[in-house]
Amino acid sequence: MRPARVVERLSAPALAAATLALLGLMFFYPVGIVLVEAVRVDGVYTLATVAEVLRDPFYFGVVAQALDDPAVIVRSFPDYRLGLFGFTAYQALLSTVAAVLLGLPGAYVLARFEFPGRRTVRSLTALPFVMPTILVAIGFVATFGANGVVTGTLQTLGLQVSSFTGTLGIIVLAHAFYDAPLVARITAASWEGIDAEMTETARSLGASPLRAFWDVVIPQLLPAILTGALLTFIFSFMSFAVVLALGGLSLATVEVWVYHRISQLDYGTASTLATMEMLFSLALTYAYLRYEARQRATGAARPAERVDLFGPATKRRLFAWGYAVVAVVVFVVPIVSLVYSSVTGPEGFTLRNYRFLVERQTSAYAFQVKPLTAVTNSLIFGAGTLLLAVPMGVFLAVVSTRQFRGRKLIDTLSMAPFAVSGVVVGLGLLRGWVFGTEAFGYRFTATGAVAIVAAHAVGAYPFVTRNVAPALSGIDDSVVESARSLGASRARVMLDIELPLVVPAVLAGTAFAFAISIGEFDSTVILATGGSGYTMPVAIERFIGRRLGPATAMGVVLLVVTSVSFVVIDRLGEGSGFGG
Repeated sequence: MRPARVVERLSAPALAAATLALLGLMFFYPVGIVLVEAVRVDGVYTLATVAEVLRDPFYFGVVAQALDDPAVIVRSFPDYRLGLFGFTAYQALLSTVAAVLLGLPGAYVLARFEFPGRRTVRSLTALPFVMPTILVAIGFVATFGANGVVTGTLQTLGLQVSSFTGTLGIIVLAHAFYDAPLVARITAASWEGIDAEMTETARSLGASPLRAFWDVVIPQLLPAILTGALLTFIFSFMSFAVVLALGGLSLATVEVWVYHRISQLDYGTASTLATMEMLFSLALTYAYLRYEARQRATGAARPAERVDLFGPATKRRLFAWGYAVVAVVVFVVPIVSLVYSSVTGPEGFTLRNYRFLVERQTSAYAFQVKPLTAVTNSLIFGAGTLLLAVPMGVFLAVVSTRQFRGRKLIDTLSMAPFAVSGVVVGLGLLRGWVFGTEAFGYRFTATGAVAIVAAHAVGAYPFVTRNVAPALSGIDDSVVESARSLGASRARVMLDIELPLVVPAVLAGTAFAFAISIGEFDSTVILATGGSGYTMPVAIERFIGRRLGPATAMGVVLLVVTSVSFVVIDRLGEGSGFGG
């Protein structure tokens, strides 16, 4: 056999081995470290820490109290103590309700109205996948904080308000800002697939428009609404940067408290809490995947025609325009406030915040954040992430489109990072690789920068896979079969025919991976602690509360980088998993 043939035949197994090894080192081993440390104290395996947390009312509120005194359920009704986990679920539930209420009208407008820029607006609903959470947080601080635009406006009008940050309401609103587009995107796709003939039949039988909507449209939308709601609940439950920046420890969720315990060097409690949260989020994610799989439906026979948004005033058009006003206030004002705060000060328009970012680079002490270093680190880590995430993501996309025994297991395992928070991955990498691991008589360690790139790659490669896999599935089988019949090996067909056909999807996945890396905060803030490996999101978090102006200026820089990545995704991602 010729050497080229040997290389081709061995390339796939070699790539599989390399990908699985990287997944094991960067994800499964660190997560395993967290799981083990949750049940090991001083080298002894025990459930004592788990039992201690379960029985502590601080963590589980009235549920923990009821373990010792069941009658407390009756005595305390209805003023139950929620505890850390209860409050986390409570704020996630409120955020879900707010996101659904805000997202459903948006789905209606996108599905039933035609207007210039509708496709762009629809593309913007993918923003939650790439917008850094810390950017949402700094936008809301610039809007509703002590020196925020809305707060200042209300004070000018004579209202006695100081700040809206540090309240549950602002956290819920920020989560709704982040997740409502996701609800709108999922529901709009379902709404566009409803057969218009069914509604027309109901009307011909005497049903009023409202009755036809409730009896025909809502039942068909319900699966999509529940899917969006469940995803929103999961995201809100695992929310970290938004709660940390807007609520702090006074409104801590599980993620924020895990980070607090890590900062106090209490790794045992942090691992126990992280494990409990991870098991809960995995259960929710599994429920979501099962529910989504059952609800996959076929396309409609005849979708309803869209109505021109511009025309005589009708109830439907007035509703759509009213929603547009609300959408501008909720979705646009925080971003505009961020930009406005970055170029204004007590003296009016100024660029001093941007000058500060430049001057701080030379005047800062070693322990202080240097803005340009943060920018440089973000770009370097982004490039390093692409080197790992793109090959892994493309290879796993290829695997996910092949038919063989065990494919679903590999597909599920490769998507596991979606269900594990960055805080858990960061804690595992810190304990497993940054602190060092002994094996075969050697101690293996990794620098914080290497660990950050690994954490970013873990979070980014599923987006590459989800972009490339649909494109590969869409290739005509006859093209592949023709090449094989002419004697080309499977590897040669992949290199010469399939991959060139999916280059746009690969580029879209690459842009996604870069945007994910640039905006990643949860694991980076853990791995960058005490070192110089901080990134732009970490720099923003360290500026918030001390220097709002530079924080907003850094936020604008991050916004520009993220926006460029989003434009690339929008232009190249049509027809792929996320970008389309």
